[in-house]
Amino acid sequence: MAITEHRDIEKGDNKGLEDLVEPLVENKSKNVDVSEDQNDSIAMVLLSTVVAVCGSFEFGSCVGYTAPTQSAIVFDLNLSVAEYSLFGSIVTIGAMIGAVTSGRIADTIGRKGAMGLSAVFCIAGWLAIFFAMGAYSLDAGRFFTGYGIGIFSYVVPIYIAEIAPKHLRGGLTTLNQLMIVTGSSVSFLLGTVVSWRTLALVGLVPPVFLLVGLLFIPESPRWLAKVGREVEFNHSLRKLRGKKANISAEADEIHETIVTLQSLPKARVLDLFDPKYIRPVIIAVGLMVCQQSGGINGIGFYASQTFETAGFSSGKVGTILYALIQIPVTIIGMILMDKSGRRVLLLISSSGTFLGCFLAGTSFYFKDEGIFLEWVPLLAASGILIFIAAFSIGMGAVPWLIMSEIFPLHIKGAAGSLVVLVNWLGAWVVSYSFNFLIVWSPAGTFWLFSGFCIATIVFVAKLVPETKGKSLEEIQASINS
Repeated sequence: MAITEHRDIEKGDNKGLEDLVEPLVENKSKNVDVSEDQNDSIAMVLLSTVVAVCGSFEFGSCVGYTAPTQSAIVFDLNLSVAEYSLFGSIVTIGAMIGAVTSGRIADTIGRKGAMGLSAVFCIAGWLAIFFAMGAYSLDAGRFFTGYGIGIFSYVVPIYIAEIAPKHLRGGLTTLNQLMIVTGSSVSFLLGTVVSWRTLALVGLVPPVFLLVGLLFIPESPRWLAKVGREVEFNHSLRKLRGKKANISAEADEIHETIVTLQSLPKARVLDLFDPKYIRPVIIAVGLMVCQQSGGINGIGFYASQTFETAGFSSGKVGTILYALIQIPVTIIGMILMDKSGRRVLLLISSSGTFLGCFLAGTSFYFKDEGIFLEWVPLLAASGILIFIAAFSIGMGAVPWLIMSEIFPLHIKGAAGSLVVLVNWLGAWVVSYSFNFLIVWSPAGTFWLFSGFCIATIVFVAKLVPETKGKSLEEIQASINS
């Protein structure tokens, strides 16, 4: 793609000196063939992306599972607050281990192999939850699904980025975040109308579909080139770009990139604390702490119970509204990301999460004091819905994007491992402690989260740079200056 000739062929523009000697009718036939070939190649890229984002959908389904099922599981299996908190939060421990090991797994057995392994873990986890008769089987199943989605969180966006043409890469990569949100919303909605065991069976659908889909899509050509499987590399790239496409330019570019990466020094986590890297590390780690400390995994994991605590006879209505608002707002955030800028979105998002938490905390305070009781459910629902809308528009996706932009190429692996570890550790702390905090004080819990949201606003305003419209080199130069 780096060469004009290759771009022209991909677009179906095959005009050259041969036009002077070939009949016009034959030229038209060639153009039609190239156009059809281009359509076939785009279809294969789209099919591969659809199969891969089944893993993203599974990620969301797993995260959203506990919100609508809490009351039923606690009642059916007679679980204590501590037991259900462990069940809800242990997914983040599994995901943390999965994410940390995902790079090695994907480099060893390939991107398709890693996705297949993740799907197997998720299937085993959902079956353990479905057949669970006590806390141990529930926890084991939740841990397995967590490990699976931890690998998915790394390998799905990597696979999409490695197979997509340059002009489609941005749009296709954003499908990862969109499908995570969609999976969560579908879990929320289905959980209000089916039993928790049936919802566990529904969770089997994405990984099973992914396993079948893997039989029909190619391996990442970049991984194949990296491990020296040249014949398979050429076959994969040609399958993705079309039988008649000139893939030599892109193949050369891929090989040059791999040679460059192999020539760079291997960075360790300790190297990240070198003074020349410390500022991007602070920014990336700080954004992940801010993302989790606002309470997203507590509020999201236990949304139904939170609405019931606010005075709703059932948490179903609030949970449905929660689910419906995530998808459109996430799409709006993706559109605005390259228009308004990353930093502005973060400031708007963190301000909105502060307002949402503050309103929810105030509603619980009114309930505890016995004042304005008729307003408590409406105020609580408004606060939580404002929170999730604000989070979805910025704090959900932007920290990950900025993290991918601010690190030099040769330390991205080590930096990514550290940032993912911090993110999932924060997710576990919040999701495990949330139910205990609610028992302590619902108002205090949400006001505590609103305080962290204020800290996020200050952090972003003082330390986070705007990366919109800048090359990676310009971003890193501005950070170091």
